Amino acid sequence: MHMIKTLLTATFGLAALVSPASAEYPDKPIRMVVGYAPGGAADKLVRPITDRLSRMFKQPFVMDYKPGAGAALAAEITAKAPADGYTFHITDSGPMTILPHMRKLGYDPLSSFTPISMVGGGGVVVVVLPTSKATDMKSLVELAKKDPKNWSYGTSGVGGVGHLAGEQFKAAAKLDIGHIPYKGGSPAITELLGGHVPVLFSSLGSAASHIQAGKLRALADSSSKRSSMFPDVPTMAEAGFPGFDASIWFGIVGPAGLPKEVMDKWVPAMASVLKDPEVIAAIKREGYDPMPMTPQQTTERIKSDFELWGKTVRSANIKAD
Repeated sequence: MHMIKTLLTATFGLAALVSPASAEYPDKPIRMVVGYAPGGAADKLVRPITDRLSRMFKQPFVMDYKPGAGAALAAEITAKAPADGYTFHITDSGPMTILPHMRKLGYDPLSSFTPISMVGGGGVVVVVLPTSKATDMKSLVELAKKDPKNWSYGTSGVGGVGHLAGEQFKAAAKLDIGHIPYKGGSPAITELLGGHVPVLFSSLGSAASHIQAGKLRALADSSSKRSSMFPDVPTMAEAGFPGFDASIWFGIVGPAGLPKEVMDKWVPAMASVLKDPEVIAAIKREGYDPMPMTPQQTTERIKSDFELWGKTVRSANIKAD
């Protein structure tokens, strides 16, 4: 009887050693929450990344699409998920640094998440028709000052990076022109092509094919460095607005309080994945440049953009739809 009891004790002890609680992370599928519909920029950016992480971690990634509320719904779901390393989220500037200043949200962008890494980023491109008298930002300002009633700028919607970049531009140039928000990047481009709005602050992804086809003229890029897709297009800073930087970015975050064993897997894995030529090509196809960053660098970028956009939202009195 004593021998049987000893064997049972040893057996249960061995089982405890190999139980799921002590298994090496990850030991089950990982959920990636996406705040937009399938096929959008976030989806196209994150899929090449999760494909490679899946091979590295030897676990599948489950894509969980939760569009709504400007991607704030997906961010809230992630913030409230267990901090066990099995829920992550591809987020962007909007729900992390702009929307918090415009409406009450179910998360705090500065404390509800564990930043892992940025993925990619870029600016908003200022575009006009090829027939426009505005051939650069200087002439655009001159024309708008002479005839402000006939000048306005369009964007993909209220509260987006395009809108805030436009308000930054207005303040820097001391212009008094109206804002025309459309319901998305494609409708905004259509209105510009139809001559219904004189200038557009557009995402590069929406405008790129039209610029390449000669249907639109790009005057400037709102980010701090030139786009690799259009290296001949000057930045706003180069075009006469020193210090101007209105960039959109995408990054990976998890819930606050992720354990060290999870971070020890994710941080080097993301650094490796973002060096992959195919991943870099996928990011550039969406009009963005790769932004490999450490968790600390990612945290600092979120904080700095949060402060920047907060000032812009307050000074321009921008309200949510």
